[in-house]
Amino acid sequence: MPRFIKDNAATEAEPDLAARPRITPTDAVQAANAETLGRDARALAVGERVASIVAQLDALPSTGAKADKAFFDREWGDRNNG
Repeated sequence: MPRFIKDNAATEAEPDLAARPRITPTDAVQAANAETLGRDARALAVGERVASIVAQLDALPSTGAKADKAFFDREWGDRNNG
């Protein structure tokens, strides 16, 4: 689907882009879209990002394993509790 780009700088950059090997205008638009979407995702409030991560973790199946306090104390260098 054709697009009409109204920005002169973007239009003028196209020949430079076309001269590069393995980078097509389509690749450039896809990369720009991905970057913009990623930036938008990073701009979400911390609470929204944390809620999303918690929801993903909650969706994982439980292993039934118990945390080993002595192991973690030893890994963190707490010699008094392990």
